[in-house]
Amino acid sequence: MEDLNLPARSWVTQASHENKPDYDVIVIGGGMLGLSATAALLFQGVTSVLCLDRAEQGREGPWLNYARMPTLRTPKTAVGPALGVPALTFRAWFDAQYGADAWNELDKIPTPMWMAYLCWYRKVLELPVRNQTNVTDIAFCDNGLLAVSIMGHAAPLTARRVVIATGIDGLGQPALPPVTDKISRQFYAHSSDRVDFQALRGKRVGVVGAGASAMDNAATALESGASRVDLFVRRASLPDIDKFSGISHEGLIVGYVTLPDEIKWKIMRSGYEFPVPAPRDSVLRVFRHANAYMHLDSPIVDARENSDGLTVRTPHDEVELDYLIFATGFACALDKRPELRRLAPLVRLWQDSFTPAAGEECAGLAALPDLADDFSFRAKNPEHANELSRVYAFSFDATLSHGKLTSGAPGLTEAAQRLARGIVSSLLRDDAKSILQQFENYSRSELMGDEWSPEQVVKTAHTKETTP
Repeated sequence: MEDLNLPARSWVTQASHENKPDYDVIVIGGGMLGLSATAALLFQGVTSVLCLDRAEQGREGPWLNYARMPTLRTPKTAVGPALGVPALTFRAWFDAQYGADAWNELDKIPTPMWMAYLCWYRKVLELPVRNQTNVTDIAFCDNGLLAVSIMGHAAPLTARRVVIATGIDGLGQPALPPVTDKISRQFYAHSSDRVDFQALRGKRVGVVGAGASAMDNAATALESGASRVDLFVRRASLPDIDKFSGISHEGLIVGYVTLPDEIKWKIMRSGYEFPVPAPRDSVLRVFRHANAYMHLDSPIVDARENSDGLTVRTPHDEVELDYLIFATGFACALDKRPELRRLAPLVRLWQDSFTPAAGEECAGLAALPDLADDFSFRAKNPEHANELSRVYAFSFDATLSHGKLTSGAPGLTEAAQRLARGIVSSLLRDDAKSILQQFENYSRSELMGDEWSPEQVVKTAHTKETTP
């Protein structure tokens, strides 16, 4: 980092602001995205930054909570949040502890080890993260600042910019089908909930979904001693082709944001038609158990409670269960997030700015925010454009606007640097007059006046007398 002159010296000025904010930037979320965003800002000389996370230290993000896979799904060679510094990569961290031979033998990164690496990343960069801090509101102030309210605090924190880096459910909530309205909460969970799998020993468990999360939850139930696990898949076959692997390269990472909207839409809509398949290892982890069963072409169309648990109905049959886990992903819904309730009516969504061709409609994509090139929100109405440009959606919900940069480790460095460059440019524009004044007032001479003798100056009619 010293070789690269990192982090850059602080340069942001507050001179033009009547009311000094608590911080220039507040980052909400201290997981993989939030840490990389905070680090990228510090690297750019934006030093007045605070990162907030509601979890206790060391449990940020999904890795030790509801990520129920033994290893990551991305290749071990993904550089993650390294921000162009080789010594910050997972590989450097791993090699320093276990050696090159162990690296060569490593297949995929164990999930707890990835969390340990992120904890080291935070520590070695001395990132300013405040844990067990739950943000309850984001509001615009009359003086151009943003007020970030925190549960249990009387006064909000103020900032010039706010970055929402809250991961896969950053701008929404778990997606649950309407059938859940018919059964009590004690009988079901979403895959992102903290499930007591030991309590499912000897139980009949159903899992809805066909992706990696569905397989991980089914396998965890089986490994915890469930008597039977039924996997309900609405498709006629398991997804088996990862379309994004075919275009996984730096060109897409860097250039996707510049593509025409219709191309972006077609690419991401293919993610609905051809969802990313579960890893082969995850599928094998489930079906190595003889008491695992799969129901294809079998969405759950009805469910009812009975004296012995649940009865779920598909278009083909009924199945008796004790517990049901919905691995049905997340839905972007700003109005469902309490901290975003003020912003939600103002934010421009894709459905407000883009009309897909007939037959290419997709409600899930239409609900995503139509973000600017720096991840900032765009406004439905011009009157709110300036306010919303100070808030950045650095979460999974940015994928339609920016590509898959915020959905995993491979594109994270590009994502964080793009965000930081946008915020730096924005702050610089705000402070342009102050910086111009600094430029005009700067008067430190680089010359001392003793670099030459008077005799060495050839005098003319316009030559000024120079005294060493």
